[in-house]
Amino acid sequence: MFDLDKWQEILTTIAKNPLRTILTAWSVAWGIWMLIILLGAGKGLQNGVENQFKDDAINSIWIRPGETSIAHKGTKVGRNIQLTNEDVDDLKRGVDGVEFITARHYPRGILSISKGKEYGSFNVRGVHPDHQYLENTLIEEGRYINQKDLTDYRKVVVIGRLVKEALFKDEKALGEYIKINNLAFKVVGIFEDEGQEGETEIIYLPLTTAQRTFNGANRVNQIMLTVGEASLEQSQRMATYIHRRLSTKHNFSLEDPKALSVRNMVEQMQDFLNVMMAIRMFIWVIGIGTILAGIVGVSNIMMIVVKERTKEFGIRKALGATPWSIVSLILQESVFITSVAGYIGLILGIAALEFVGDSMGETDFFLNPEVDLSIAIQATILLIICGALAGLIPALKAANIQPIVALREE
Repeated sequence: MFDLDKWQEILTTIAKNPLRTILTAWSVAWGIWMLIILLGAGKGLQNGVENQFKDDAINSIWIRPGETSIAHKGTKVGRNIQLTNEDVDDLKRGVDGVEFITARHYPRGILSISKGKEYGSFNVRGVHPDHQYLENTLIEEGRYINQKDLTDYRKVVVIGRLVKEALFKDEKALGEYIKINNLAFKVVGIFEDEGQEGETEIIYLPLTTAQRTFNGANRVNQIMLTVGEASLEQSQRMATYIHRRLSTKHNFSLEDPKALSVRNMVEQMQDFLNVMMAIRMFIWVIGIGTILAGIVGVSNIMMIVVKERTKEFGIRKALGATPWSIVSLILQESVFITSVAGYIGLILGIAALEFVGDSMGETDFFLNPEVDLSIAIQATILLIICGALAGLIPALKAANIQPIVALREE
């Protein structure tokens, strides 16, 4: 029930010592402001890194050949490891748990890409149909590369949105032709990508067509595959088995760190989640520590208030005031100061995050710094609890004042 007299008394007490109240409130506001800023910055970092992962399937393993750095079974150091179409087929048949698998072939040399009088410089990749799932490619018009394109060595391409805008402007692109080194390729699809905008500056064509047209023989530059719903441990076993299988086939040492790179995205995602959890825990420890410092200040001020009003509380008890009426008065004042100061810090923190987000724009590893509504609610509840705790000891001390002792106070 709302007690107007009690609120008037609390506000009068606060008004008598404005500087002391402001300084106390400032310490609480600063604590919650720091917590919100740290949580928002942590969220911005998390959003940025998650955006990096959106480029590719997170349940994937990426295999890239390198150059040997360890002599092995009579072979010399510095030998290039070359993956081929046969490696793709071997992994597809011989590794349990493979969901989608694709390779990439990058045509060598400088490619001239044009449409009429329009020219551009774009990344050209020969791929398998499953590549769509590895790169999280979203088809906006037409279709993606299919198996018949590979079997028949069709000269077709799937182009990114920015490629379409550069070569075709506002004209229709689907069904039209572009030239790569003066060879005509039909546009059968236009795609968008869930990741960075630069991913839409790519031209995909059938891997077999790229190999035959640009003298690629049976060579591939990279192999990627997804592991379905495999756990972290299962994906690690798959990655180890793939490494061992390819080391046997291409005759290089398993201990050679440069011969072959097997990148497990499942493992990297788990490492990222572990790091973010540690960062969040660190932020909460620092933020709560800062808030507690402010709460201690509130508690000390309330102790001073009780000391100054010892005689008053003694008279109240002598006139029949219950201990709870005195406890509730002190607690209410403590919670009020803490909650108002904390709310101001909360609002200023959110405003600061909005300003920083608008000023910085979008970067590769920092994106949309924000605080979830649930976090704001939790912070508010924390403030109320801390405010009650800050006033509890002074309130109990006030409630235990003996009237006869209080009346002797000068």
